[in-house]
Amino acid sequence: MRARPAVVATAALVVLAVPACSSAAHPPGPTASARVPLQDRLRDGLLTGRQLPQGFELLSAAVNSTTTGAPHQPASAVSLDRMPCADLGVQSFMTVHAPPVEDVAVAMQQVPADGADDDGWFGQESLDRYPPGRAAEVMAAVRAAAQRCASYPTTLAGGTEVQETVSVVRPGVPADDGLLLRVTSAYPGDPVPYVTETGFVREGDVILMVQKTVAQKPSSGVETVLAPAVAAYRAAAAG
Repeated sequence: MRARPAVVATAALVVLAVPACSSAAHPPGPTASARVPLQDRLRDGLLTGRQLPQGFELLSAAVNSTTTGAPHQPASAVSLDRMPCADLGVQSFMTVHAPPVEDVAVAMQQVPADGADDDGWFGQESLDRYPPGRAAEVMAAVRAAAQRCASYPTTLAGGTEVQETVSVVRPGVPADDGLLLRVTSAYPGDPVPYVTETGFVREGDVILMVQKTVAQKPSSGVETVLAPAVAAYRAAAAG
């Protein structure tokens, strides 16, 4: 079921408010951290406030604004090739239908200027680490799901039927693999559709995602954050 922008934003905040599952109270010092490969300190690859584009801010600078240790796959969950098409617009569909070994995420926003006729920008960046070779399989499965779900109806609780359209384009960021997934929702009688975007970039066994929640009049697309997110991840990997 699709949600209106305010509901989606609230739900995302609840998800990202989950405390970290690792030893966040005693993070390693800079020297110790530098000796550990990035795959074992994945949080270091997330965007920081100073790396965000102008006008953006993290929703929390606290360490528990991230989650570590990917959620266990629910018993009722199915793989990407069989998941309901409506889940493509849900922020947590990867950890549910393609659970990684480790997942870290941080939320961010861009508040529109006073009087601006747009919905601003609200979403999150996440890094999902998979076993060797699995990340490439997941990327192929995401593409296949988008093709399978190119167009489908969603019936809301009140009985309103929303027509969903899914498209995939290149994200414009050089990487091992990448795609931009866009879900467009057309409501009856509303000439302006709602759009949810997710940018995927694979670097080895890690899939970096920037997810922009549903908006009708967005100030900017997911690409605004995707490029600096990739740069931040690579800088941490190189360090």
